[in-house]
Amino acid sequence: MIKNNKYTPFIYNLILGAFLILFITSCGLYKKSDARKVSPNPQERVKENMEKGEGFRIKNIMKKNNGTFQFASSNEMWRATLDVLDFAPLGNVDYSGGLIITDWFNDAAEPRNSLKITVRFLSNEIRADGLEITLHKKTCNQNLECSIKKHVSKTSNEIKLAILKRATRISKMDQDKYLEENGKVRIIDNPKF
Repeated sequence: MIKNNKYTPFIYNLILGAFLILFITSCGLYKKSDARKVSPNPQERVKENMEKGEGFRIKNIMKKNNGTFQFASSNEMWRATLDVLDFAPLGNVDYSGGLIITDWFNDAAEPRNSLKITVRFLSNEIRADGLEITLHKKTCNQNLECSIKKHVSKTSNEIKLAILKRATRISKMDQDKYLEENGKVRIIDNPKF
């Protein structure tokens, strides 16, 4: 049995360090290199490693416009939906899950009837089948006993149409802004096609 004394932590750290060095050198994480084949210029080595996909640059992590995807601000359908539904309080907004759910809201003329709108994003593309709009209606009686049912009406199609029109306008504005700033038309690659 090992006694705990003042040298025990040092011994444990020494053994752990030896195992880490052995692990790093034997698992291929550390590659031996020939000094005759490697450039002495660090910029050239960095460029070569970046081209091979073997490195990253810390200075570019926080840089604006790093990559082609800028979360919800770049998705026209998402922005258009938030614009169209600005009259209703939002209950749940989940960009990564592609879901917007409003809270219950009603018209002052009919205080016992409330609506809830759910928008599911099935695609980032501006297409009619890229959205699913569901309405739920809550109807309460005099005793405030409420029932909730899925509400099928042309309102969901009107909301979908308004979102698609707004998304098209946003897309056009973004294209015009890109053309003005860069002097060329932005071509969006779609890997699905």
